Amino acid sequence: MPYWRLSGFYFFYFASLGALVFYWNPYLKSLGFADSEIGELMAIIMATRIIAPNVWGYLADRTGRRMTVVRLGSLLCVLSFIGIFFGHSYWWLFWVMMCFSFFWNASLPQFEATTLNHLGENTERYNHIRLWGSIGFIVVVMGLGIWLDVQNGSVLAPNQALAAVAGEKYRYLPWVLCALLGLIFLYSLVVPDNQIDLEQYERGPLLSTLRQPRVLWLLAVVCLLQASHGPYYVYFVRYMNLYLHTQWLIGLLISIGVFAEILIFLIMRPLLIRWGHRRLILVALSLASLRWFLTARYPQILPLMIAVQTLHAASFGIMHVVCIDLIHRYFVGSHQGRGQALFSSVSFGLGGVIGSLYSGYLWQTWGEATRGSVIYYVATGMSVLALIAAWIGIEKRTPAHVAAAH
Repeated sequence: MPYWRLSGFYFFYFASLGALVFYWNPYLKSLGFADSEIGELMAIIMATRIIAPNVWGYLADRTGRRMTVVRLGSLLCVLSFIGIFFGHSYWWLFWVMMCFSFFWNASLPQFEATTLNHLGENTERYNHIRLWGSIGFIVVVMGLGIWLDVQNGSVLAPNQALAAVAGEKYRYLPWVLCALLGLIFLYSLVVPDNQIDLEQYERGPLLSTLRQPRVLWLLAVVCLLQASHGPYYVYFVRYMNLYLHTQWLIGLLISIGVFAEILIFLIMRPLLIRWGHRRLILVALSLASLRWFLTARYPQILPLMIAVQTLHAASFGIMHVVCIDLIHRYFVGSHQGRGQALFSSVSFGLGGVIGSLYSGYLWQTWGEATRGSVIYYVATGMSVLALIAAWIGIEKRTPAHVAAAH
């Protein structure tokens, strides 16, 4: 198994995600765009995630050469992103970000399928590879944050409004992102293709898999769960700012969550063997509901917020590993690539869009003192709905490979 080659791809892919999630917004602000325009440009990345993975997943499953698709997508991603250096008008960036994100969002689901195929029956080891993505995320988020704050002389200063941030310090961000995207492409070249012999599989219609109740319930669960994360990904920084948390403390809170995610990845294999998919999902969703409720109710208590952030290990870490494994086992043979693509589209795509929309509307509707609490109470409701859906629809039967290991 090419452990380090697989891990390297995850490291640089999620490093680029960290740079985009936390720093692309202020970079666009430094170019002079209005908040509404920034929202539209950022929404492009999420919208393409609904469509792109399925298009590329179909191509990968039809050819059986997933890494070829990953390499092509990674190369076109870099070439598209280079356009950022040739113009800064709204419509120019609109098309550059649409093209770049169409290829960037296409690569990960196919790489997930490739990784699981390399693991064979030992899919419980997936988390030991995937954790390097979380490490890359932390390295870039913390590294860039410290570097930018040092340039601005505000490592320990209270967080500033985006409009007040000097645009000069963000001028190197496109170069950093371009380098990370280039490293993603280079790592894709050294990962073995692990081509699948499609003749050994019966080419049944994909619809027959989608009609299975267990698949529909799982997709409903991940969509609702990701929708509950909307306030966290969109408004967590601004919500914490209402209670005078400094920028470096907010960055630390985010990093604590990702660090907890890494720790859970390290112990997921024995947990999966001992508890099985269903119980882990129910526990994770219960803790996710608790996380959003405490965030809504007690945001001013910093020690509690530090403890609450560790629940990211459950709301994302446990759920991601368990759901990736179930999708891999539900969508077999010639449908694996599209199965992972569908998971990405429904969860991070559709669920992400829903979460962003209700967060934005509610944030604008309610007053300064209550807007943050309201959106996190709604997030709590979303995760409770996901818990109910999981209780009803996630199968109680323990998968054969887990039962055998136990």
